[in-house]
Amino acid sequence: MPKFAYSAIDPTGATVEGTIKGETVGAARSLLMKKELHPVSLKEKTGGLNLELTKEKLKRAELMHFSRQASVFIKAGIPVIDALETIGEEAQDKVLRKTVTDMAERLREGSTFADAAASHPEAFPNYYLGILRSAELTGNLDTTLDQLADYIDRDLEARRKLWSALMYPLIVVAMSFVTFGVMAFYVLPRFKDFFEGFGARLPLPTRLLLGIVDFFANWWWLIGIIVTAIILFLVYLNTAESGKRLRDRILLKIPIIGGIIQYSILERFCRILSSMVSAGVPLPDAMKVTTEATNNRVYMEGLEIAREAMVQGAGFSKPLAETGLFPGAARQMFKVGEETGTLDEQMRTAALYFDRELDMRIKKFTTLIEPAVIIFVGFVVGFVALALVSALYGLFPQISEE
Repeated sequence: MPKFAYSAIDPTGATVEGTIKGETVGAARSLLMKKELHPVSLKEKTGGLNLELTKEKLKRAELMHFSRQASVFIKAGIPVIDALETIGEEAQDKVLRKTVTDMAERLREGSTFADAAASHPEAFPNYYLGILRSAELTGNLDTTLDQLADYIDRDLEARRKLWSALMYPLIVVAMSFVTFGVMAFYVLPRFKDFFEGFGARLPLPTRLLLGIVDFFANWWWLIGIIVTAIILFLVYLNTAESGKRLRDRILLKIPIIGGIIQYSILERFCRILSSMVSAGVPLPDAMKVTTEATNNRVYMEGLEIAREAMVQGAGFSKPLAETGLFPGAARQMFKVGEETGTLDEQMRTAALYFDRELDMRIKKFTTLIEPAVIIFVGFVVGFVALALVSALYGLFPQISEE
């Protein structure tokens, strides 16, 4: 059970300090109140053995539920601290529970909602914090939290669509390799011994399959080197900055898949920028946060150049058009929004446009990948079956001749 260091005022007015155990900050506070101690500060103690090298990230679905709950409580007139304590007590996710209870404690000490959230980067993304700060200034915290929940929900739905499109072909391809491995490395060697016992000559498909099996058996060390090199290359693509840049460029150039990734990035960019502009965040600040949220080095570099041009007075739509990262329809919407002062509405419209395009491209990908996967699996399984059946049929004539 966590320990909390506290500073409190006792019934005589004296300040006392000590430690107390509790499941959460709220539980520890309640225990102090029962002892007639009024807490002034309450912080969780972290010993050397409990020191976390990396904080566990809050799941996006949990962040969406938190945003929705907080919006409802605040809209109902419940004080923010009470709302956070209630959410923390009911939260099943330990990261959310710890985050929310700590935020409530910070609010008691005089912190703002956005600053309390900013102390937990493992839970709240930069764009989320930027929108919260503007919402507090305008007094629209409940509405903004509801909008953030809607955005996260749409983003999760887009990710689910993409994964559902990829899951079927990945499973089928994996099963085909398992089938090939069992047939080639377990069944076929027994057939080989059987044929050699009769001195029969194996047909060409069977010899080809046996050649593949022998290659894997005799050159396993070379295959190991190749697999290790591939793993190291993938690690480089996902860790080194130059590798991430190369990875993002490659992904965007892959046919069909590149289009899905591009429209996913564009939808996220427009959705977040629309939310931040609506919340009153200054455009340069909104562009900085939104650029980081794209999570693609090609777009991050291009949008950073566009942002610098905006700061220098080049406007909004022109620098974005010069990046070459946006299709014509989006560039036109950006221009109309800038000229008419309806940038947030036009960005929202662009986000809806990209969302529909993303759905269409995912459906197209699914339509193309399913027959391709079936053909591939049919070829693999058919080749193995042909090698075995042709060997059986070729054996009988040779035995009868003898």
